[in-house]
Amino acid sequence: MPTASGIASSGALEMMASMSEATFIAVDLGAGSGRVMAATTDLETLRLEEVHRFDNPGVDLPGGWFWNIHGLYLEILEGLRRAVAAHGRSIVSIGIDTWGCDHALLAADGRLLGMPHQYRDPRSDGMADVMHAILPEETIYAHTGIRTNFYNSSLHLLAELRRDNPALHHASRLLFIPDLLSYWLTGRMAVERTIASTSQLLDPHTGDWAWQVIDALGLPRHVFGAIVAPGTVLGPLRDEVGAHIGQSDIPVIATASHDTASAVAGIPMEGGEQLWLSSGTWSILGMESPVPITTPTALAAGFCNELGADGGVRFLKNIAGLWVLQECRRQWEHEGQPLDYPTMTRMAAQAPAFTAFVDPDDPVFATPGDMPGKIREWCRRTGQPVPADPGAVLRVATESLALKSRAVYESIVALTGRRFTRLHVGGGGIRNEPLCQATADALGIEVVAGPVEATSCGNIAVQLVASGMLADLAAARSLIRRSFEFRTHQPRDPAAWEDAFGRFRRLTA
Repeated sequence: MPTASGIASSGALEMMASMSEATFIAVDLGAGSGRVMAATTDLETLRLEEVHRFDNPGVDLPGGWFWNIHGLYLEILEGLRRAVAAHGRSIVSIGIDTWGCDHALLAADGRLLGMPHQYRDPRSDGMADVMHAILPEETIYAHTGIRTNFYNSSLHLLAELRRDNPALHHASRLLFIPDLLSYWLTGRMAVERTIASTSQLLDPHTGDWAWQVIDALGLPRHVFGAIVAPGTVLGPLRDEVGAHIGQSDIPVIATASHDTASAVAGIPMEGGEQLWLSSGTWSILGMESPVPITTPTALAAGFCNELGADGGVRFLKNIAGLWVLQECRRQWEHEGQPLDYPTMTRMAAQAPAFTAFVDPDDPVFATPGDMPGKIREWCRRTGQPVPADPGAVLRVATESLALKSRAVYESIVALTGRRFTRLHVGGGGIRNEPLCQATADALGIEVVAGPVEATSCGNIAVQLVASGMLADLAAARSLIRRSFEFRTHQPRDPAAWEDAFGRFRRLTA
């Protein structure tokens, strides 16, 4: 049943979770790779172990760009097999989180009607204009809290409808990627709330589907099934799955199935601390809010309202992340100048500060290929000094990423009327300590970095509450805080950074 935290809990798991040490399995799929993690806890500390890692490259085929969903499922089974071999009867439950928006269509008998497309598939090109001719963006935002982006499920389904795809006409159910994989493990179809909230087809005010938008677009109502809360027990593994991995009585939990929802759940904020940054190849900066913010000014500023693990709202904006630095490294390696990240960090630290800035969210930086050249050209075009060597390029990129976070932070302050004293950062990006420090400097507030494995921690946090081992998300975050290393970065040189932000805003306005 639902708890005060908004996470469903079940007494059915309590007996399994009553042992001195219990193990929970997190399946975490990203758009480039996936892994199966085992988390063992005695409720004093939480220990993570990577059981299996695998690639998720996607497939470019005639008819579009697809995910190799069958291959992903087989990799998950292999990870579960290894987890059972290592942890056996101590395993309490399994939860799956993935990227958002992408979906599958199933027939009445449960058959998959075609492979799921990747969110970058070009079939949605031009669909935003088609959708806004039916419903203005302001109306859609008021009903869904989601700004229109090329990756929205709404555009993908509208494209399927417009090209008369037989799969949509014959579909009985729509499941998002973690819902589909959980269905294959358990035989139960259910749509989890946080992943549904990425679609631009869910109403964050009610937690139900945005029926006015669905009906206006002409999408078939019957494919949109019941939505379940994070922490819902979907059921035990199917017998065939149990026979394959060596144990059949493990429940599968609908965790916070959107990976960003899990990441935010895994960042140990407390009290009135609500400002967070999920840092990786791409960064997402936002705050936890008890209610959606769907005003015209929030839409104009580019913010979205996605639902969180605890029943609240993640009020957020996607911004550029480590992608820019990763692409610089890739280009230099291609040119015969391989650089590891510690070397890149030293080179950036030795370069002069505040020589030039770029807008990391400019579309020119969104695609692969000669990122250092793109940075130099952006500086040249805007009349700034052009960074000549790799260290200077990296310094420009790092400071620009931090200043972009400041711009989004200022938008949150303007929209909510709140000032914050601390930013909590989780995810792989916290390994880049100079970027964490620059973010503290740019925002002028303390930055607390940790944990690196925020997504897996959040996935496990929801399972811990669902099992009855912990009372709520606050207790799970307290366990995470006790279990991992955190680094605190205090802001420095406020006058210099304030001047830099002014220059940055003039260049990027």
